[in-house]
Amino acid sequence: MGAQNSSLHNKSTSLREKEKNKSTSSDLDHHDDQGSYGLVKLDDPDELPLLAPIISSYNDRIRPVLDAVDKLRNLAVMEEGIELPTIVVIGDQSSGKSSVLESLAQISLRRGQGICTRTPLIMRLQNHSSSLPELYLEYNNGKVIYVDEESISEAIILATEKIAGGGKGISKTPLTLVVKKKGVPDLTVVDLPGITRVPVHGQPENIYDQIKDIITEYIQPEASIILNVLSATVDFCTCESIRMSQSVDKTGERTLAVITKSDKAPEGLLEKVTSDGANTGLGYVRVRTRVGDESYEEARFEESTLFQTHSELSKIDQSIVGIPVLAQKLMQIQAKSIARNLPDIVKKINDKLNQNVAKFNKLPKAVSSVAEAMTAFIRIIGLVKESLRKILLRGEFDEYPDEKNMHCKARLVEMLNSFSDELHNCPQSDKTRNFLMDEIKHLEEAKGISLPNFLPRTAFLSILQEKINGISSIPIDFVAKLWDYIEEVVITVLMSHVEDYQLQLSTKQAGLNLIEKMKGKSIKWAMEVVEMEKVTDYTCNPEFESECNRLMAQKDSFMSHVSCNNTINIEGFGSVDAVNARKFPHVSHQAYDLRMRMVAYWKIVLRRLVDSMASHLQLSVHKLVNEELEKEIVSELMAPKGNGFERLMEESPSVATKRVKLAGSIKKLKECKEVMATIMDRISTSDIGD
Repeated sequence: MGAQNSSLHNKSTSLREKEKNKSTSSDLDHHDDQGSYGLVKLDDPDELPLLAPIISSYNDRIRPVLDAVDKLRNLAVMEEGIELPTIVVIGDQSSGKSSVLESLAQISLRRGQGICTRTPLIMRLQNHSSSLPELYLEYNNGKVIYVDEESISEAIILATEKIAGGGKGISKTPLTLVVKKKGVPDLTVVDLPGITRVPVHGQPENIYDQIKDIITEYIQPEASIILNVLSATVDFCTCESIRMSQSVDKTGERTLAVITKSDKAPEGLLEKVTSDGANTGLGYVRVRTRVGDESYEEARFEESTLFQTHSELSKIDQSIVGIPVLAQKLMQIQAKSIARNLPDIVKKINDKLNQNVAKFNKLPKAVSSVAEAMTAFIRIIGLVKESLRKILLRGEFDEYPDEKNMHCKARLVEMLNSFSDELHNCPQSDKTRNFLMDEIKHLEEAKGISLPNFLPRTAFLSILQEKINGISSIPIDFVAKLWDYIEEVVITVLMSHVEDYQLQLSTKQAGLNLIEKMKGKSIKWAMEVVEMEKVTDYTCNPEFESECNRLMAQKDSFMSHVSCNNTINIEGFGSVDAVNARKFPHVSHQAYDLRMRMVAYWKIVLRRLVDSMASHLQLSVHKLVNEELEKEIVSELMAPKGNGFERLMEESPSVATKRVKLAGSIKKLKECKEVMATIMDRISTSDIGD
């Protein structure tokens, strides 16, 4: 072990001496106009700039914009539904994801027992002018902990435990690590938990589904760039991370693959990436990450040596290998993504701000006195009555254009038509049922000492009563159904106008009480109407006589065919049974008269029931809207338990929650707007993406 440490020390010393000798090289300081890292040619391993920072003047242009996007992220603007350009790092468990991020940040994320990413880790890397690095964590609504490089792993573990608990479960709540260090690329990436299908001891059984949900949430937005970390030791096409990225990025246009552990499986690697079976539109970058106790300078040296001297890996184009190349590529992708999305972000922030300000202004004004409470109450009642007049009396539905149940005039007409159909289609309205048999039965029981062939009125009334009893439940059931519908409409309108005040319970109870009272009155009215029809055989409608005469005109024809036919056709009836008339010839003439008079009168009875029901409905709704509702609500409010109008001075919990939420959202969006205004003034989007 001592010999190995001595060897590493000698190698490190030799590397530092080489770097010192090359410090004046123009290659090290070269930056091209397009913001590249200006990496020197990798023809000779001895000429490698091992300590060259992977930065350039490119950072000076992208840093302010990236800072602005990070500020938006810190302000949680994504909670407002505004997508931010984000590089999302995903990979199967043990794919080398953490090692890649370590190499980019030049810090150790895995010391001692190691670290398992159990929350989204937002890593903000920033090139620092000072030789002293600055590292800190942000979590739980802005809590900041400053750490040094030696304690970063422990700090992340502790912060993760506070967010996700002390076990091995995961959380969607992000943790931010800020790394300001000389030589790191200006990048912001989100590291997500590694994908695992089989839960280990202490992990929930549905760990895979939880991880998949978090990854999908981050990679779904079109503004997200997917950095898919793949191990060279596996078949790329079978990797779960590739399947997930392809599910949201079918063309691969926003997916970049990083191949780790190239030194572990070099054979065939060129063919694997050339075939692009993983469909990565942004290409592949092959890297070798730090091994054991190597310093980052030593790791870069070993990486460069590997890809230049290995018999297989040296065949790979040098422009797509190495951590410096990955850093440069990520910065370019990040810049283009920001340039592409920046105008849309500005527009969405402005649109969302305007929407929320409009919603905030629509919230009810806080009531501070009894006079204001009375004024507010009068206004509310006026709005309720006008809404009900529109939808119940006038048939207007502009307030509820897409809610057909609130198009009340049309629905009430449909209900009345259905009521009429039920009456006309019930058994009592069947003209041919038991033809003449009911009439014969009642005539036999109505016999008396009187002149022959006189039609007994008692027989007509007894048949009428029997038929009315048969339909008596239909009007009552209809009235109940009708008021159930009106109750739904009234309560909906009431709640829509009082939902912002502490009046919901009182007004709803008043509405329910009123509907119950009016339903009771209507049922009583319907029962009285039914009783009236039982005892009254009267109409002045001329249609009765004309219909009766038309039917009676067919009597002679019917009687002439009774003796020789079992069925006889009667106009308006169709084919009827003549057997009963043949069996009881002594009363068949009277029975025919009785049936035809009842058929003609029954039409009048049914029409009278439907028409009177429509008139009663109109009058009842008119009284409800214009007279009864206001009185009922006032009575409920002034009752001992109603708490009076003072309740209007109490803001409802729902409104208070809305007010706080909207105020917070508006404040946040205004800050975001200021951030974007500043950066848009400072730099144009065309400069960013160059």
